[in-house]
Amino acid sequence: MSELTLTVMRLGFLAVLWLFVIVAVQVIRSDLFGTRVTQRGSRRGGGDTRTQPQGGRQTAPPQQRQRRGAPTKLVVSEGTLTGTTVALQGQTITLGRAHDSTIVLDDDYASSRHARIYPDRDGNWIVEDLGSTNGTYLDRARLTVATPIPLGAPIRIGKTVIELRK
Repeated sequence: MSELTLTVMRLGFLAVLWLFVIVAVQVIRSDLFGTRVTQRGSRRGGGDTRTQPQGGRQTAPPQQRQRRGAPTKLVVSEGTLTGTTVALQGQTITLGRAHDSTIVLDDDYASSRHARIYPDRDGNWIVEDLGSTNGTYLDRARLTVATPIPLGAPIRIGKTVIELRK
């Protein structure tokens, strides 16, 4: 082997070794200090986004109209976020430790991208486990496929319990 090839291999090995050390330090740091949980505030303008026609009656935009008896909010009933409420407006709700999740779970048993809750075409809400390590449970049954959520049924992710309510 030439001296140049040997030097390149040594430098490559050194780079891989440093990369391993940096990743190991980041994992240890995240285990010691956990993930950063950010507080989610309400919208800044505070104004009502609904339109007001000439008759003075307010109407909701068509995409927010729901069938009668449908759930309107997602409530955290157990865990560190007890009392947190998220309005259901037809958007996908993500749950996990990642800072960009809709509900950020500060729970050792939650994955960074743990589960998602989304509406189907019929207005039903569906919960889906996103390949989490410790699983997502709907009314004591571990989810293996996307499953419709009955009103008031507990969804358990680690120590956190979430329910759909009117």
